[in-house]
Amino acid sequence: MTYISTRGEALPLTFEDVLLMGLARDGGLYVPAVWPTLSRETIQSFAGKPFAEVAASVMAPFVGESIDKATLLAMAEDAYGHFGHPAVTPLVQIDRNRWVLELFHGPTLAFKDVAMQLLARLMDHALQRRDRRATIVGATSGDTGGAAIEAFRSSKRVDVAILFPDGRVSDVQRRMMTTPTEANVHAVAIKGTFDDCQALVKAMFNDHAFRDRLSLSGVNSINWARIVAQVTYYFVAAAALGAPHRAMTFSVPTGNFGDILAGWVAKKMGLPIERLVIASNENDILPRAHASGVYEMRGVVETSSPSMDIQISSNFERYLFEASGRDPAFIRGAMGALSQGGRFELAATAAKFGSEFHAASASEAQVADAIRRTKAASGYLMDPHTACGLVALESAGPQSQTPGIVLSTAHPAKFPDAMERITGERPGLPPRLSTLLTDRERFPVLDNDLDAVKRFVEGAVRSASAGAS
Repeated sequence: MTYISTRGEALPLTFEDVLLMGLARDGGLYVPAVWPTLSRETIQSFAGKPFAEVAASVMAPFVGESIDKATLLAMAEDAYGHFGHPAVTPLVQIDRNRWVLELFHGPTLAFKDVAMQLLARLMDHALQRRDRRATIVGATSGDTGGAAIEAFRSSKRVDVAILFPDGRVSDVQRRMMTTPTEANVHAVAIKGTFDDCQALVKAMFNDHAFRDRLSLSGVNSINWARIVAQVTYYFVAAAALGAPHRAMTFSVPTGNFGDILAGWVAKKMGLPIERLVIASNENDILPRAHASGVYEMRGVVETSSPSMDIQISSNFERYLFEASGRDPAFIRGAMGALSQGGRFELAATAAKFGSEFHAASASEAQVADAIRRTKAASGYLMDPHTACGLVALESAGPQSQTPGIVLSTAHPAKFPDAMERITGERPGLPPRLSTLLTDRERFPVLDNDLDAVKRFVEGAVRSASAGAS
């Protein structure tokens, strides 16, 4: 399996190369040169299998010859063996034919753990085989940072620097990044928005001298391995509810378009999906683009679902590349227009985007209402991100014979202030995280200044490397 860049000016790479590189050197994102498919018999066989076995089977065609199947399975079993539920991503029924897919049973209570725990093992394996070190730089709107730091904090070959918007993540989200004491992990608060943090990360990758000097790699969903690891739970959930003999509808809370892109990939691989629903909060750039055919940035509004307070959905580029018939010139033009003017026309891709997805946004009032009435009707307590998914699913139409599955992307305890405002109750953290809110934090607060951030990252990496040696 080889991978090509969406912008068409970088050399094709293997899975292992893409894993370690993250962002292509031409600024694009990597996608498989050919999309693999799974047979109906294979999909049916997933029902009742351990999550790790399904993960190895789903990922194997994308990994190719980079990692043998037995080694991949061993890494998956190690990654998912310590999740808080034996099913890893269990389904919970909340209505006649509506389900919640709980993706928050990992160590940081967010769906990012599902991919990140495996990604850390994949990267350590590749670096050890090549006798190399790497520096991960990433941006987070809340959950990616904690998941990355938790996954890589014990790595002997990886240094991590995660940028987060100062004051725009929950206390629990922040503390999951700022309380680990290992010298190789660093959380950095940036005076700005998530989009500012993401722009800083992209700028560091596009400084090729800096990138090569620190052996930069990425763990945001710009890293293809993140996406393919997330494809697994679509197959697991669908097989449990009767696929491939029944089609499914998935509603996905998404800001960066990565989690719903994983669903699109699953459909591309042969999973019968009737509808993919893009669920946004009041930062509704994707639903607006879906309705108007124009992707246009506006200011970021703070909401009770901060992980979706985003205006630049990086993984949308991967989808547009496919929707355009793999036209890198269109992608270069669109991304250039977005960078310069904050907007671009979907043009010929608009019709395909409109037909392949439903999209809806949820107001803060709708989110609160969905949380309250779901708890009253079924006893199930969902976080604000999941509530966005339910609102969007309901907007797609009434319940039918097709199972409707909402991806529950975070545990309610990650957002205690918001949950208390909505329900009057403050959800508690699991016992294993009992000291999180009192542990000592360490993190700098930096201006939205590329040079200052680069100086910090390079100094932190040198300090950690000196300590390790």
